[in-house]
Amino acid sequence: MNAHSPNRRLDILFVEPDSSLEAYQSLSKTYSAIETPTWSLLLAESCRSKGFGVAILDCKAERLTDTQAIQRIHDADPRTVCFVLYGQNPNSGTTSMIGGTRLCEKLKAAYPEYPTCFVGPHVSALPREVLSCSFVDVVLLNEGVYALHDLLASDLKDNLNKIKGIGYKKDKKIILNPPRHVVPENKMDIDLPGYAWDLLPYEKKPLDLYRSHFWHAGYDHENRAPFAALYTSLGCPFKCDFCMINIMNRINSSDRITSANSAHIRYWSPEWIMREFNKLIEMGVRTIRISDEMFFLKSAHFEPLLKGLIKKDRDLRLWCYARVDTVTSKYLKLFRQAGVKWLAVGFESGNLSVRKSIAKGRFDEIDMKKIALQIDDAGINVAANYIFGLPDDNYETMVQTFDLACVLNTPFANFYTCMALPGSPLYLKALQNGWKLPDSYEGYAFMSYESQPLPTNYLSAAEVLKFRDEAWLKYHKRKEYLSLIERKFGAEQRKNVEKLIKVKIKRKILGDK
Repeated sequence: MNAHSPNRRLDILFVEPDSSLEAYQSLSKTYSAIETPTWSLLLAESCRSKGFGVAILDCKAERLTDTQAIQRIHDADPRTVCFVLYGQNPNSGTTSMIGGTRLCEKLKAAYPEYPTCFVGPHVSALPREVLSCSFVDVVLLNEGVYALHDLLASDLKDNLNKIKGIGYKKDKKIILNPPRHVVPENKMDIDLPGYAWDLLPYEKKPLDLYRSHFWHAGYDHENRAPFAALYTSLGCPFKCDFCMINIMNRINSSDRITSANSAHIRYWSPEWIMREFNKLIEMGVRTIRISDEMFFLKSAHFEPLLKGLIKKDRDLRLWCYARVDTVTSKYLKLFRQAGVKWLAVGFESGNLSVRKSIAKGRFDEIDMKKIALQIDDAGINVAANYIFGLPDDNYETMVQTFDLACVLNTPFANFYTCMALPGSPLYLKALQNGWKLPDSYEGYAFMSYESQPLPTNYLSAAEVLKFRDEAWLKYHKRKEYLSLIERKFGAEQRKNVEKLIKVKIKRKILGDK
């Protein structure tokens, strides 16, 4: 859990709270992923490279109750407790606030002497809202690497006004200091020097408390752990209306700033990336997610890594993201040889005008069926992403999206509902237009009981959610789909999928009790 001298007090404990039960309901027990905590790992390694004593408490991986977590925090006795509220899905920063606020409030009630700090996309998007919580002392206004170094070098109470990139309270007044820049690309290897894998808990072997997405392991529970997820780059050059991932890059604290105002990407060097993969391989990890928003984008970035992995000659199970308009057929063989078994592709909508309305990019006329077939022909599985309830969606256009999913018939299909996630351009638009937004963090979770998608120009939120849930069930019950799973992965894996289909989740706005 920790890495510091026993004779010196721990400087910072990075806490990963558990929001899984609220976010995923009954799916959380067996089916949802338990991902390695990316930003806790990066921040911990960065801080200890500067000489600070660090530790990580992953409540989700260890399945700790709040009472157990508070005792562990007290036992660690850190100078400050940093709640890292981040995740690999676009909405995770907000849904992580469920467990983060609950646990932090209880911690402050039990041990008010511990300074608390929050960092994550939701925090970056709405720092004033987060600081309005009585139990939150400090927020980091973006990824917070340099601000955190400066904060830990201070006494954590005096002269906070001199630390750029933080927000805090003084005399009950919320103060946002001038911003601190994010780590520039030419210093990525130096100031974000790696992942602190050694600080993560395990039962019998490293990373065995973490598990991949069910589909990533070919619907085989045995292959889901040990598991790790890592970035090889940070950020994204695109400005999709529904996405907020670039809000972590912000260097402007104005209220009207969204992720579209800081859309850029930064890369680690191929040598740095290969070193991190080597660490995981040496620990026995074969199931790995490359979490980059745009891994299949710049060949000068991905080619050296993929060729390096091929030289390792390991049986890896990797997956990464690709945009429809960035998939280049000549590289697919290279991806497959390196161990990439899945490409996650955002098809989003089956209707051209709906796609155009969300500033998705330049794949208006691309033959999506052709792209999916090219990927499949290369021996790579397609994990297709679709969104129901985009602003211009009506019943007919959502049927078109569902029909597209059935035509492509990919071995994994992720059906999202459109959310105006804090930090996204769509969130600002929702505020300006007075659209109804969720009144709880749980409301932003796609699979939660309180899930509250945006209404469209033609449909209510309840109509969108009802369509999504029925479409998901209908898609996965189709003979064409189940036969595909059996053909690709085996009869036992088909049975595993059929068990998943039987898991029911409840929805408040649909009248479930």
